[in-house]
Amino acid sequence: MSQQMYYEKPALLDREKHRTRRVKPTGGFAFARKSNSLYLAGAEFNEAAKEYAIVFTRSPNGKVVPVAVLGLRDQENLFVDAQDRWLARYLPAFVRRYPFVLAEVPGQSLAVCIDEAYPGLSDTEGEPLFDDKGQETPFLKQALEFLTQYQREYLRTEAFCKRLQDNGLLKETNARANLRDGRSFTLNGLLVVDEKKLLELPDATALTMFRNGEMHMVSLHMASLSNIQLLADRLAQRGDAAPAAPAAA
Repeated sequence: MSQQMYYEKPALLDREKHRTRRVKPTGGFAFARKSNSLYLAGAEFNEAAKEYAIVFTRSPNGKVVPVAVLGLRDQENLFVDAQDRWLARYLPAFVRRYPFVLAEVPGQSLAVCIDEAYPGLSDTEGEPLFDDKGQETPFLKQALEFLTQYQREYLRTEAFCKRLQDNGLLKETNARANLRDGRSFTLNGLLVVDEKKLLELPDATALTMFRNGEMHMVSLHMASLSNIQLLADRLAQRGDAAPAAPAAA
């Protein structure tokens, strides 16, 4: 799987530099058009599993993370249409937090950044980031609260993925989706839970995972894999007849 970051020009949110800046919702998701997968927090599995295939992959820093599969090819998001609308009921938090993001800054704790390439950033329209005194506006405070909650869920999800790794529960696999015209698409380098090893878990470990909700997350992940075929249906509905290379690992 390949992942594309949405942030073209991330910059540290600065009280002086961005004093007059405003954020206006654009109503579109063009920024996500080239992402064929995106990060999911464990708390999102309940809703996400109804519409997306949830798999695991390695992030650029080597950590295992859960992602929602959005496309069958590189730089393809089948959930964004030609009018930049999102074509699923549930919108993942990874998308909802845009244009803000928490970023690691060397020698510092996590810092708030904003994508200065976001088309809704303006000096005249939208919600102000700071008031006349340079204080955070209710709009910005709400955005920061969302980022803080997102980070808490990220840490919980990180612990979940580590438990899967520590217990040898993940295996690499490929997934195939078939179109009615005979074409097939293969997604390479996916990590999924190994059901055989899951059943072999020591009782104490299985009980711990059950009680902390992780076993439920595993079940949602496994049930969601059937949604990969639905991606082929989405591709067929677009009338895309051109052959394409499979998504890269």
